[in-house]
Amino acid sequence: MAPTTANWHWKNKNVTPWAKTWFEKELVTLSVSGDGEEVASISEVSYVEGDVELGQRKSKLITIYDCKVELKWNGTASDGTAVEGKLTIPEVSHEITLDGLSDYVYNWSLTTSSSPAVDALFKLAKSRLPAVLEAKLSQFPAAIIDTHGKDLQVNSAQPSRTGTPAPAAASSSAPAPAVTAAKPAVKKTPAKSVNSTTVKVDATFMASADDIFSLLTDEKRIPSWTRAPAKSAATAETEYSLFGGGVKGKYILLTPSTEIIQTWALQSPTWPEGHSATLTTTLEQSTDSTKVTWTLEGVPLGLEDEITRNLQGYYIHGLKSIGYVQVSHYIPSTPLLPSSSKRGTSPANVSSAIASSPQPYVAVTLALLALVAAFTVPYVYK
Repeated sequence: MAPTTANWHWKNKNVTPWAKTWFEKELVTLSVSGDGEEVASISEVSYVEGDVELGQRKSKLITIYDCKVELKWNGTASDGTAVEGKLTIPEVSHEITLDGLSDYVYNWSLTTSSSPAVDALFKLAKSRLPAVLEAKLSQFPAAIIDTHGKDLQVNSAQPSRTGTPAPAAASSSAPAPAVTAAKPAVKKTPAKSVNSTTVKVDATFMASADDIFSLLTDEKRIPSWTRAPAKSAATAETEYSLFGGGVKGKYILLTPSTEIIQTWALQSPTWPEGHSATLTTTLEQSTDSTKVTWTLEGVPLGLEDEITRNLQGYYIHGLKSIGYVQVSHYIPSTPLLPSSSKRGTSPANVSSAIASSPQPYVAVTLALLALVAAFTVPYVYK
């Protein structure tokens, strides 16, 4: 497969374990000094929670991450006192580091007993460590791409290929006809008949159906979770475009807060020309959350695993990346039944099994004995 075709595919790689190691190695190198002998440093990365992924779509590498990082810091006060404390950064994410949609939040605590010198060092840490932390964290996206980009992209003579610049980069006239000849060859084969299947993914979010419906259809809100330009009028028979043109289609039916039905076509050399799948998105709201189900009918055979991963990665994780918490509802375990009952027993059989146990007969017998005793005891005393 040609590099341009291979690199067009939607791909994801989970790099969370590597990211934790990167935090543990890179953040403990940071320290700041005061005007005198005061020094404050990051001494340990004690906990990292969250997901870190590198994604590729349309030959472009995109970092996707959202982590909570807990640190320990220490230092030496002006009077020589050893000072220790903790620092929690609730969110280290793509949106903060690269998009600048919000500022970092720092939750500080002091473990060492307070004193004027200790308090001065604490103030120094809070005022100067954030700047060096943010400078280091700004290097994190590039480190992800440098380390793992080669695992997603097929190397070519030109390391950066985004589709439209590719033909212009070729200086000779020979490669150009080869590119134009390759396109029809890929697209024409499956044009008439496409063997397809259906894929489905779902997730439950701590949000209202109204809010999620708006996020999925509002042209102004869609880029917040896709991180790419979008086109969406959110009315039937109008065309839409997501992920910077990576997915295109037409809305068929929109039922606010309940259902979205739309045609769906991946703009990729491997996707059959003229073929559209049908994506049905249903929203089921409960008291405190909404279950969202994406059902894509018409996925070409052979692409179902890839499309499933990308629905999960770009839709579900996209919503998670902007703070929409995914939840799993608790399913109570099946009550223990009498030993005579079996798995899958119907309610009627369960009642029958309980009724057939010897306990009711024992109770009736005891009641009869008590009644007989009540009548015989007076005669015994007479």
